[in-house]
Amino acid sequence: MKAMILAAGRGERMRPLTDRTPKPLLEVAGRPLIHYQLEALAKAGVNDVVINLSWLGGQIREALADGRDWNLTLHFSEEGHPPLETGGGIFRAMSMLSPDPFLVINGDVWSDFPLGSLSLADRDLAHLVLVDNPAHHPQGDFTLADGRVSDDDQAAPRLTFSGIGMYRPGLFAGCADGAFSLIPVLKAAMARGRVSGLHYSGNWLDVGTPEQLTALERLIAQTP
Repeated sequence: MKAMILAAGRGERMRPLTDRTPKPLLEVAGRPLIHYQLEALAKAGVNDVVINLSWLGGQIREALADGRDWNLTLHFSEEGHPPLETGGGIFRAMSMLSPDPFLVINGDVWSDFPLGSLSLADRDLAHLVLVDNPAHHPQGDFTLADGRVSDDDQAAPRLTFSGIGMYRPGLFAGCADGAFSLIPVLKAAMARGRVSGLHYSGNWLDVGTPEQLTALERLIAQTP
């Protein structure tokens, strides 16, 4: 199985910490954030991981090398500046990810979700992990009913997309190289009834600000 970590962002909300260090290399409990993601992917049975690079990407490439510390093979997708956003970053790396379904994790989230439990039905283009709405995003993103994800504004309750998902290359059919968000691509697939999902109530944090980084430090310190 292959996976991708989205690591190209500038980390504006994390400044000034990210002025000289890319967000995936910020330390949490003495280790870079991206190390936790690589360990989780290796545990899930992933063999190859693609990491997209933009802001200070050379530091990430140098710090992770070839991935042998996690028994992974790492591939780097260079985007230049500015980065290509979530959808564009995945599309640019598609030649490294296809033809089979693949996992994607946002580079600024942390969770103890068991990645190896994800699966994608033959007809579906995406399978999303949804979580309870955090305080900074109370309106949520999508609704979940009977294992199907939709963008129905009238339905309740709404949940937040965790930044963890499994995708089929066909999700990006018709896309073109360039910067674009993943969200409209997912919404288009939802409108066709081809996105499944689950609600995870375990530990998950969006690590987007210095305060959230501190909160993750506390959470990891309390985790056996």
